[in-house]
Amino acid sequence: MKKTAFSLLALLLHLACQAQNFDVIPLGIYGGEQEDNLSAYLVGATQDNTFLCLDAGTVNTGIRKAIEQKSLNGPEEIVLKDQIKGYFISHGHLDHLSGLIINSPADSKKDIFAIPSVVQILQNHYFITDTWINFADQGQKPILGKYHYSELQEGIEMPTQKTSFFITGYELSHVNPYKSSAALVRNENHYLLYLGDTGADRIEKSDRMDNLWKNVAPLIQKKQLNTILIEVSFPNSQPEHLLFGHLTPNLLTEELEKLKEKTGRKDLEGLNIVITHRKPTGNNPELIKQELLKNNPLKVKYIFPEQGKRINLP
Repeated sequence: MKKTAFSLLALLLHLACQAQNFDVIPLGIYGGEQEDNLSAYLVGATQDNTFLCLDAGTVNTGIRKAIEQKSLNGPEEIVLKDQIKGYFISHGHLDHLSGLIINSPADSKKDIFAIPSVVQILQNHYFITDTWINFADQGQKPILGKYHYSELQEGIEMPTQKTSFFITGYELSHVNPYKSSAALVRNENHYLLYLGDTGADRIEKSDRMDNLWKNVAPLIQKKQLNTILIEVSFPNSQPEHLLFGHLTPNLLTEELEKLKEKTGRKDLEGLNIVITHRKPTGNNPELIKQELLKNNPLKVKYIFPEQGKRINLP
């Protein structure tokens, strides 16, 4: 009898560890060219219809695709206005924020989370009369006040107000000294890490990735961080001097090896690595996929997102 009770307890503990804590719905997956399928990922707590949008290159088309695939419950305007509760914008490039800008007239009041340099780009170059109109609550007049800028300070967690999530920002290098950023999203005591565009420290002559790995390694060791969304823009054939602040499969492996030094090899086995921002030129997306799967010495679990298709994550 005691043995049966022990076995049942062990099973329950195992199931608790495997519980789904995040849903990710890709609204856009590519890193350029296909304007209807650019970087944007809804992250929500499982069984909850409220989301934080991690980058916003494509929004409306992605919502429609997700509704078609039963990943979201429509209609489109309800998802946009009521279910997306805020945006994290990693950096100021159009393929990461054009959907936010274009859809702003139809959107509702919500927060934009970004590091200070990205807030400045939004204020000075996008939400201005010459390019659009100022839908935010700071910057050039007239100020419409729909969006509130919530500045992320390096390594300091802040609540997202309208969701159950907390978010911490970390700077990344995207052709040094240009800054991109990562968002560490917390739901209770579970974490998900999303990186905007980033180069490898060796190429960028930077320590930004090392700093990020240093901060998240303890969470991986404690099994609180099980998923990383990270870009791989080019296949291995891309010359290093033409990477423009991006990663290849080999460079991702190089960075994961550095993370392994902080966690230990065993802690990385089975870690979910969602590959974002593949450049859709020619056969690049499939080539990148095959190169990652062929050379996976750390035995991480690579996930290749599809626009509109929900990803259930622990």
